[in-house]
Amino acid sequence: MIRILLVDDHDMTRLGVREMLGGYEGLNVCGEASNGREAVKLAEELKPDIVLLDIDMPELSGIEATRQIKKILPDTEVLIYTMHDAEQLIRRALVAGARGFVLKSDSYNKLIEAIEALANHKPFLNLKASETVLESFVKNAAESEEDEILTDREREIIQLLAEGKSNKEIASRLDISTRTVETHRRAIMNKLGVGSFAELVHYAIRNKIINV
Repeated sequence: MIRILLVDDHDMTRLGVREMLGGYEGLNVCGEASNGREAVKLAEELKPDIVLLDIDMPELSGIEATRQIKKILPDTEVLIYTMHDAEQLIRRALVAGARGFVLKSDSYNKLIEAIEALANHKPFLNLKASETVLESFVKNAAESEEDEILTDREREIIQLLAEGKSNKEIASRLDISTRTVETHRRAIMNKLGVGSFAELVHYAIRNKIINV
């Protein structure tokens, strides 16, 4: 039996979801809460397998409730069930510890699929959430690739440039010629697609290529 804590501040929504879940064998709504703070309290008392939780909740947001529930009950899965699909909210919910995300506009079949997946401790994201996670992954991977195109020596030179060292000082520090430093500097700027020293330093700081 999969025990579910149902959390939503709208009575009619809870009623509809409870009745729908009641039609499936093996699913049991063990408790209900109408605000985030109550959700955390009931989760600690009931120790459900899954907390079905809306994001937009009074007293304590669904995201903060997720964070607190996961801290208290790391083995309890949180399934976000909401009408909001803003990318920022999806990211915040997942970072808080939710492993499932379904929109109220999705079919009930999607909700059941999500519950079954989380009951087996497998993540389940609807199409919108999946696209958000994929886009974030691709963006981070692209930034990582940009980071990796620089050699160790080029990173070293960027670091020294950011510290205000001149080409001559860098050459002396690294025991290379000033001409070699200038060559590295041009190569770095070409690789990163920047047109000035200031852009180079800002890029390196923003993308954590160097420490400041």
